[in-house]
Amino acid sequence: MAELTGLAGKTAIVTGGADSIGAAVSRALHSAGVNTVIAARSADKGEALATELGEGAMYHRTDIGQDDDLDNLVAATVEAFGGIDFVVTVACVYDDAGAQTSREQWHNTFNVNVTGGALLVQKALPWLQQSSGAAVVNFGSISARVAQADRWSYPVSKAAIHQLSRNQALDLARFKIRVNTVSAGITWSVPVAGLMQGNRALADEVVSQYQPLGRLAEAEEVADAVIFLCSDNASFITGIDLPVDGGYSALGPEASVSCMQVMGMAAEAAK
Repeated sequence: MAELTGLAGKTAIVTGGADSIGAAVSRALHSAGVNTVIAARSADKGEALATELGEGAMYHRTDIGQDDDLDNLVAATVEAFGGIDFVVTVACVYDDAGAQTSREQWHNTFNVNVTGGALLVQKALPWLQQSSGAAVVNFGSISARVAQADRWSYPVSKAAIHQLSRNQALDLARFKIRVNTVSAGITWSVPVAGLMQGNRALADEVVSQYQPLGRLAEAEEVADAVIFLCSDNASFITGIDLPVDGGYSALGPEASVSCMQVMGMAAEAAK
């Protein structure tokens, strides 16, 4: 692929940019020459990452569920770098108890996962309009398109993000602002590593039944999709979802084992 263009000297806000996939996105943008504002609640991780990246990186403590924090984030970004070209909304919460999810959990999930990112784009819009090559990348999910047992609020919020991106893409096209969604597959990240007690080999083995390429995604592979969608190489791409899922979304309900195989195995076991 041709070298990515239209990135150097631009400015991006990355919500949830201090940890896990968000940190990979922050690193990738900064490596491409983008001034990178790491917007997150974790001050220790955010400040450490900004220090690691050095010039052109800044941490700003942000709770995207709070309007004042969003206003301060936009103001601090413009003061530091003179404008805003990219908004990448990685931040989310997993506050899901399936059928037992409370009203408070529903409100918290949508406030952070959907409303916070939408309002950030709204508040950044005057500067995005002034940019040459502005882009928004929202984080959807493979969870948005399929039923998943014991999960209600999280996948529903992610499905809402996909629709939000389509609406934003339509409404902001007149300003030449592109809006797309990235859907990460099951990715080697802080939550997954914790669940698997750090056993990457076992995690790859389990995930191979769901992602045909036979392993988890790397956070850096997800970040590569983000910087592509921000770049001028994606100048005529808007309103789409780019899955980085190793084929997860291509599988039907049979997963990697066909129904006929299962019935055959059951018949053999019954003999």
